[in-house]
Amino acid sequence: MEIHTSTLGSAAVLRCEGRLNMVSASQLRSAIDGTVKDGTKHVVVDLSGTSFIDSSGLGALIAGLKRARQAGGDLRIAAPGSQVRTVLTLTNLDRVLRPHERLEDAVHGW
Repeated sequence: MEIHTSTLGSAAVLRCEGRLNMVSASQLRSAIDGTVKDGTKHVVVDLSGTSFIDSSGLGALIAGLKRARQAGGDLRIAAPGSQVRTVLTLTNLDRVLRPHERLEDAVHGW
């Protein structure tokens, strides 16, 4: 998996491309931790390029949410594909990590 970092408004955007699984979840955790340590409290994980997510990937998102909230910010997810959306729904994590259809929607309101 590749993670591309950019900024949109006051939020850091982490675009994940590939499979977010046991092998790559630590990459995402490190990227979120680094972003928050650098002082950016608002993080958006763009999942438009993510073709697959498993429980390790979900764990990385939840850990990132916790990290951002401890810093006084938040983490949002944007543009999940059908497989990612299905996993979020089946695990009821779509209630905690509410998916935004577009990246711009996720950034709006900060």
